[in-house]
Amino acid sequence: MQVQLSSTTRPRRPKIRQQDLPPGECLCDYCTAKCCKYFALPMDKPTTRQDFDFIRWFLLHDAATVFLEEGTWYLLVHTVCKHLTPDDRCGIYATRPQICRDYTTDNCEYDDTYVYDHYFETAEQVEEYMEAVLRPGKEGIRSRRPELLSVLG
Repeated sequence: MQVQLSSTTRPRRPKIRQQDLPPGECLCDYCTAKCCKYFALPMDKPTTRQDFDFIRWFLLHDAATVFLEEGTWYLLVHTVCKHLTPDDRCGIYATRPQICRDYTTDNCEYDDTYVYDHYFETAEQVEEYMEAVLRPGKEGIRSRRPELLSVLG
């Protein structure tokens, strides 16, 4: 049985290493559109139990994770762009947002070699991390200011 492809469906080429991309080829022709299946928003660094509780709340939602990269915290929402076509192409390429236009494949995650400093998938992981960095009963990461002791008694 022969499968007929529609005019918008193109066969995916076999996966190659990013550095082996033939001259003039677009890496997107080999990719599964990973960059169109999530978005990440930077967040303020959590410093209080309330901050960490907000992160725990984010992670109680199915499609959310949080990661830390080079000192910056991010909320990662795993969701597919509503304009991504079944062949992993942009359905609004000519009118896509500027952020999409500015994106290059120079540092994309095509090769799956990316590692985060910290990656949280569950509220429990965040709670464990919070307990490690916050002293019990204290709001901030820093210890309290030392008090001067009277040496004269």
